Formats: sequence, structure tokens, C-alpha cells
Amino acid sequence: MDYKYKTKMVCSQEIRFNIEGNVITNVSFIGGCNGNLKAISKLVDGMTVEEIEAKLKGNTCGSRPTSCADQLCLAIREAYDSANK
Repeated sequence: MDYKYKTKMVCSQEIRFNIEGNVITNVSFIGGCNGNLKAISKLVDGMTVEEIEAKLKGNTCGSRPTSCADQLCLAIREAYDSANK
């Protein structure tokens, strides 16, 4: 299932990805730090929701309480939970 998530308090505006079961693929960020976010997208491709959360959840950016990586964790958890209600 394709999913879109509107980010909050970060430079990127949106995260798009595919979720099948608990496996995440085809992650892309709209806006933000292009090179870093392309790298994150490649690194997490094929990982499970739980694996991504274990590595990236709670990551901050400067003085912000969140980051694009943390927002990805929120997005994939929301998608997973809504698909498994």
C-alpha cells in the first residue's frame, strides 16, 4: 500500500513510502536535505517497521525535538497501525 505522511517541525514537507505487512520500501522525502534523505531512504529499504524504529526513533535535528528520520518512524508506525486495526 502506498502511503503519504505530512511531516511536522522539519525541513521536509512529506514522506512517501510503500508498506506491505510490516516491510517498508520505496521511501522518498519531499524537501529537506536531499543527499541525507536519499541515503536514509536507501538504507531503510526492505527493513521492517520495528527495525527502522529501533535505529531512528527519537533522533533529533539541531535544537528541534524531532528530525526527518524521527518523522519517518512516526509515519511508518501510523501506516502500520492503521492497516492493522
